[in-house]
Amino acid sequence: MRKSSLGEFEQILLLAILRLEHRAFGTPIAEELENRAGRAVSRGALYSSLDRLEKKGYLRWEVGAATSKRGGQPKRRFEVTPAGVDALQHAHEAWLAMTDGLEDVLRRT
Repeated sequence: MRKSSLGEFEQILLLAILRLEHRAFGTPIAEELENRAGRAVSRGALYSSLDRLEKKGYLRWEVGAATSKRGGQPKRRFEVTPAGVDALQHAHEAWLAMTDGLEDVLRRT
């Protein structure tokens, strides 16, 4: 049994990190969420969600190089863990099972 389920925002957040690969820093993640999912997110909400996912064991981060643009502050690069990929796979399978047979209802017109 998996540790805990993923909420919808947690799912799209992990998917954004997977999509960004080595560019998965805070600002690009927020931009990916807005551009692909239409979800504008505040910096505080983003980082509290990232911290929650780290506590669940679904992502990890490493410190990137400090830059003068950031006032010498380093930035964190995020990466989805194997447990995070597994949780996404379970969520995807559940979505497919629940939507099976509802294609006509869910189709956009």
